[in-house]
Amino acid sequence: MISSHIKPARWRRTRWGATRKRLLAVFSYRYDAQLVPDLLANIDPVVDGWIAFDDRAASGVFSSEPARRRALLGAACDAGANWILAIDPDERLERGVADAVGRLMATSRRRKAWGFHCREMYTPDAYRVDGVWGDKVQHRLFSAYDAAEYQSADLHGQWFPPSGGFALRHCGLNLYHLKMIEPRRRAGRRDIYNHLDPRRDFQPIGYDYLTDEAGVRLETIARGREYHPPHVDDGGMWMADLAGEGSACFSPDRS
Repeated sequence: MISSHIKPARWRRTRWGATRKRLLAVFSYRYDAQLVPDLLANIDPVVDGWIAFDDRAASGVFSSEPARRRALLGAACDAGANWILAIDPDERLERGVADAVGRLMATSRRRKAWGFHCREMYTPDAYRVDGVWGDKVQHRLFSAYDAAEYQSADLHGQWFPPSGGFALRHCGLNLYHLKMIEPRRRAGRRDIYNHLDPRRDFQPIGYDYLTDEAGVRLETIARGREYHPPHVDDGGMWMADLAGEGSACFSPDRS
């Protein structure tokens, strides 16, 4: 089920009286529905509204990611989005995004996709930077486009088509991922992806690295780059319980 909230146009007026392009956030939720209020508080200074996909009625461990994304992209375009911010309930933007977003969406004839440093949090205020962890980039802010163009792998695909002419840029800002803070969730994330992708079709490196702490090195969030609201752990897993799901399995989208 799709729901949305769009702010009035006057919210988008700049100090010079112009109206900036409409930026809408898109996200889906299921096992992590309780994280949505803090997500909305985090993105509120950045976006002109949001489109959400309530996936709680789905069956199986994991519903079709491409199908959910296609529905969200279509709803965002129908709502008049010029730009889209794709984000998950367990992610937070650093404070600086609110000040930078107008510049990132500056007028350009070419489609763009802005990449963020994906910071895998190991404590509420420190993230991992050794090895592959320090190099993770996610392109989550991009020009809106017709959802009919969307192409993606069943897992870990981009939010925009590789053949869509998007110029990839790096904004240098941080996107903080909270799920890795709790060791039980690291193991749960590894187990779910090993279940969904046992042959590593969608990620050749596999998923066991998610619980490998050899050489772990953490970096504390720099002053002025914090996220809001502060994270308070609720003790939940925020993902499927494989033991409780029995024989339920992943059904890839081939459309």
